[in-house]
Amino acid sequence: MIKVKQLYKYFKQVKAVDGISFDVSEGELFGLLGPNGAGKTTTVRIISTLILPTKGEVEVNGYSLPKDAAIVRKFIGYVPQALSSDGTLTGYENLLIFAKLVGLNRNEREKQINELVELMGLGDFVDRLVREYSGGMVRKLEIAQALLHNPKVLLLDEPTVGLDPASRRSVWNVLKTLQKEYSATILLTTHYMEEAEVLCDRLAIMDHGKIVTVGTPREIMEQTGVENLEDAFIVLTGHEVEEGGNFNELKRLRKTARRLQ
Repeated sequence: MIKVKQLYKYFKQVKAVDGISFDVSEGELFGLLGPNGAGKTTTVRIISTLILPTKGEVEVNGYSLPKDAAIVRKFIGYVPQALSSDGTLTGYENLLIFAKLVGLNRNEREKQINELVELMGLGDFVDRLVREYSGGMVRKLEIAQALLHNPKVLLLDEPTVGLDPASRRSVWNVLKTLQKEYSATILLTTHYMEEAEVLCDRLAIMDHGKIVTVGTPREIMEQTGVENLEDAFIVLTGHEVEEGGNFNELKRLRKTARRLQ
């Protein structure tokens, strides 16, 4: 469903993405695991057609980027790390706006909104202002927004950043349901080792713009001779995941976390 081959992205002299290659099969939940600054967000933004690659090949469902970007946008859903819901509106109003933006007619809008409200467990909250939501409920609303047009591929950038453990697990349950019951193809980025281990069928460990290894969590642990992904990451990169990133990335991360609290 997703093919990335020798992908590069430069920002002036900085190689944010440095010649990475990976693929995601239909119905797979694939993770990009690494610290802030590893190139995960840049990669997802390229796949979501938001920014252009410097060079390399990207295909989504057989269509090439950036040439077929307009077609690709029709069957991908994207949940950014930054909040995309308006806290001054209700959950229903946010969903209605997104439904209109993706071109659903009135009957389709109501049908899709009702189904997604039930799937996400938003029924008791849909008529409340989003600023009254917990962080977990906000993320579920944003996932619902991304699913309104029935995308084949769902892209999520750090979907549980800043959430408490209970809210994080509720989002995990939603993603597992989407994969198992709706055959969704999901690509997510994360710096949480437990999240990658629990959710991902396969994952790519990224560090300083490069992919260090690709495999199932179990394969990566066996490859490095350790019993958890955190230790595997240290073996493969020589440092802990928290050591990545820079001031601006950490500032953005903490801002998002504060808004989700």
